[in-house]
Amino acid sequence: MKNATIVYVDKYSVKFDLISNASKYGFQNPLIACCGYGGSPCNYNPNVTCGQAGYNVCKEGSRYISWDGVHHAEAANPIFASKILSSNYSSPQVKFNFFCNDKIMINIIKS
Repeated sequence: MKNATIVYVDKYSVKFDLISNASKYGFQNPLIACCGYGGSPCNYNPNVTCGQAGYNVCKEGSRYISWDGVHHAEAANPIFASKILSSNYSSPQVKFNFFCNDKIMINIIKS
């Protein structure tokens, strides 16, 4: 992969920050899925997923980090993405606009 730039993003640290500082970001019950089955502590059962008989949905999805115990809720996605794009959780810490460089785009087009 000649001229490739590989960037490692520690998404687990991003997720940990969201969960451990949930109230700072406006979330409540950081470990509970908004849509799921089973109630506390996680409202998650892999055998009764969101959309299957018996599941329940929270009233305020914008207050939850997890939609269904697997995927981020819509309100968490912009925070998650902005943290990744900040490069604070990346190695090397390459700003996203680096990948929009004209030379790189020409190489991508030629590939």
